[in-house]
Amino acid sequence: MKTTIDIDWIGKMAFEGKPNGHKIVFDAEGNVGGEDQGPRPKQFMLYALAGCTGMDVVSILKKMRVDIMKFTVSVDGYLTEEHPKHYYKMHVKYNFTGKDLPMDKLKKAVSLSEDRYCGVSEVYKKALELTSEIIVNEE
Repeated sequence: MKTTIDIDWIGKMAFEGKPNGHKIVFDAEGNVGGEDQGPRPKQFMLYALAGCTGMDVVSILKKMRVDIMKFTVSVDGYLTEEHPKHYYKMHVKYNFTGKDLPMDKLKKAVSLSEDRYCGVSEVYKKALELTSEIIVNEE
């Protein structure tokens, strides 16, 4: 299966893409020639990981009949100091809120996502250190 995307240069340092018809603008900060019209491309690496694993976990927990009230996925990305600056480590925090959430099922859902279903984490594990933790807030 092949996926192709296109982005169009829209001036200075900005580029626009339309994945699935949704407009996304990438840009740089003013001190490097941009106008800060949108996020930096590297940030999307963090969002891609959070979205991929988050969707997996929600889907798996639904099948396990685990009722969560709130769920947030946070990703900390650690960049190298030297150029080309790249992430050498990412840490994922799975923040669950609910009543009497079964930790064993939360761990299982996260594990299945990280080790079997999330294609983004599969690629990232080959290029950087990837760690995670589960945080549970009782409601």
